[in-house]
Amino acid sequence: MKESSFKKKKIGVLMGGLSREREISLRTGKAIHKALLEKGYTACPVDVSRDIAERLMKEKIEIAFIALHGRYGEDGTIQGMLELMGIPYTGSSVLASALCLHKIMAKKILLHEKVPTPPFEFLKREEVEREAPRKISLPFPLVVKPAQEGSTIGISIVRREEELLRALKEAGKYDEEILVEAFMKGKEITVGILNDIPLPIIEIAPRSGFYDYHSKYTKGETEYIVPARIPREKYLHAQEISLRAFQALGCSGCARVDLMTDEEGNPFVIDVNTMPGMTETSLLPKAAEYVGISFGELAERILLGASLKTESGK
Repeated sequence: MKESSFKKKKIGVLMGGLSREREISLRTGKAIHKALLEKGYTACPVDVSRDIAERLMKEKIEIAFIALHGRYGEDGTIQGMLELMGIPYTGSSVLASALCLHKIMAKKILLHEKVPTPPFEFLKREEVEREAPRKISLPFPLVVKPAQEGSTIGISIVRREEELLRALKEAGKYDEEILVEAFMKGKEITVGILNDIPLPIIEIAPRSGFYDYHSKYTKGETEYIVPARIPREKYLHAQEISLRAFQALGCSGCARVDLMTDEEGNPFVIDVNTMPGMTETSLLPKAAEYVGISFGELAERILLGASLKTESGK
């Protein structure tokens, strides 16, 4: 049985890291580490820095539970290193991780696979720095964000032409490429996927009206409604397109698919997160808890999916 064999191995919970989401990753990693210890696993926390390969060898880590968010952890880089070292790891492959973190590439694939996603355009940072970026053809309001950041870092909602350049410059602080997306005027919802099964949909209702970094990580600033208050037909469609997005991008293990609905309630995929947050305010654990999966059991299920993907062709 996989569970008993995993309990004989030393598990490294990889957290922290080098991205702008370091503090959130530390919170995720500490919660996972505690849960695995309570489940009887031999787990140790590993704060990821540029000497990570040496650390893993020194600690004799046999399985890696990736609890990293953002660049150098959720973008395929750590996954590639683990493949070379022969250390099985949780979550998605090198390719799926890289695609999902790069919002522009992910949306191109979603379009090709006919998964509904808001209309978009993108610009290079150098265009913005010239003070005269090419004209965006999408109607206002717009959402402007860096191509490769999470946790709503560098994101702006732009309602008027005169606000656009400032928003583009803000996003350009964080990435060479900038995504400009049509703003959906409906509800914000999210669908957790666990081993190819969609979890109950959560509706996100921030008090400020905008689910930014503060609303996301501050207790009491956002109301989370499970299940989401949307018609059954739209609910099932949202779960279906979330699973299609997960599969189209080649994800495995767990992921969280973020969506917005339009004014008619039709869902559109915004983002696919291959390492969802696992903190006290995180959404995947909330959805799992609603169907009777405790935090510890969720962490264990994710762990038991750890594998090397390159040799198996995943």
